[in-house]
Amino acid sequence: MSEMAEAIRALMDEKGCSEDSVKQTIEKALKAAYKRTFGTDENAIVTFEDDLSEVHIYSRKTVLDGVYDPVIEIELEEAKELSDDLEEGDEIDIELDPKTFERSAVSTGKQTAHQGLTEKMKDSLMSEYKDKVGQTIIGYCQRERNGTIYVDLGSKVEGVLPAKYQSKLEHYDVKDRIKSVIAEVKTSANGVQLILSRTDKRLVQNMLETEVPELADGTVEIRKIERDAGYRTKIAVSTNREEIDPVGACVGQKGQRIQTVIRELENEKIDVLRYETDPVLFIKNALSPAQVERVVILDQDKRQALAIVEESQFSLAIGRQGQNVRLANKLCDWNIDVKTIEQAAEMDLSDIATVQNAENLFDSSYDEIETIQDLPGVDERVAALLKENGIEDIQRFVEAFDNDEIHIDGVTADDLEAVNDLIEANVQFVEETEPAQTEAPAETAAEAEEEEYFCPECGAKITLDMTHCPNCGIEFEFEEE
Repeated sequence: MSEMAEAIRALMDEKGCSEDSVKQTIEKALKAAYKRTFGTDENAIVTFEDDLSEVHIYSRKTVLDGVYDPVIEIELEEAKELSDDLEEGDEIDIELDPKTFERSAVSTGKQTAHQGLTEKMKDSLMSEYKDKVGQTIIGYCQRERNGTIYVDLGSKVEGVLPAKYQSKLEHYDVKDRIKSVIAEVKTSANGVQLILSRTDKRLVQNMLETEVPELADGTVEIRKIERDAGYRTKIAVSTNREEIDPVGACVGQKGQRIQTVIRELENEKIDVLRYETDPVLFIKNALSPAQVERVVILDQDKRQALAIVEESQFSLAIGRQGQNVRLANKLCDWNIDVKTIEQAAEMDLSDIATVQNAENLFDSSYDEIETIQDLPGVDERVAALLKENGIEDIQRFVEAFDNDEIHIDGVTADDLEAVNDLIEANVQFVEETEPAQTEAPAETAAEAEEEEYFCPECGAKITLDMTHCPNCGIEFEFEEE
């Protein structure tokens, strides 16, 4: 039995199963062989030495004076030869030598052991890798078949990179290094397969988090990623630390951090931009590297917007086959239409602004915006600092901003520009007209005496004492205001 135990221990090391799972497998295998030989395994007992150096199988039998079933019973006289203390009704465990089992029984036991260890290995590997979905793993190209690349991961699992998860611009030869994301874990006839992906957005995020300490420690946060694998990726980032530039942190000095990721992705373009709660600012950022002159919200409910650019920036804003604006749409979750300044002029955007302002004036749910805090999407920190320094009113802010009079610690020029953009997008200033001056009664009476009156029907001159027009005969009466 020691040789069998050693062989199974070697198998345990090879399969990577735990000691308890191997013990269970051995027990099932021996009981399967026992049952194959004796027709039942209800009275089969399997024990192990502490160091697993020996495995024993016993047949537990009841001592009787007159045996009916020799598989589970033993004669009293025969039992006393083994132990004088035994009496009728006692139980005794008799060790068996598996070599005495039938050949077919031994084969059944081996098959059961192999299947058991294989299943245990699958369960162990599934348990190990199921929580690693979304993580990055490195392997080497092993072979390619029908577009699918099989990746050597240096472990007991098989890596599979399907064609649909491969970047269209990448090509791999045997032994080429492949960094990918674990997209799925599943079992196969050969064991456990890891379905890998080079197109997953998480691959870019994982790489960037490795290169940027501010992302790893949570100082800078990735708010959203959209990707057209092999061509372009857009990443929106933000931070709660005013002294940190989230875009600069991700790009690195002279672009060193982002260039490392770009090289790993075979020169895929990556746009890192600042996340904004204000859709106007966010859309402007999302269309980078194009410079956007103006963003007009066409329909807030349907999330439709118009981005206006110079003629020289139009193709850059649209991108190759509409790629740049398409990614910007997904990143902002807005339907963005891009027009040149000349094209936008033909649309008469003033009408859009007039309609929007009219809707605001007659909408019963419209709230008048008077303070900085009332602005939708305003940075609460900036609004609080402005209020602390006596700039709470919208009109006060506009006057101070236009005269460059706002200089507050913790409030940057970009912060002020963002507040001003929100005011332009959400506030309509109405000029107040001065009330008409009330003239003295004496002057009013004098003017009344000198004032002339005319028929509203034909225009003939009339006086206050007339009841009918002398020209057309229309009847009228005068009322004093």
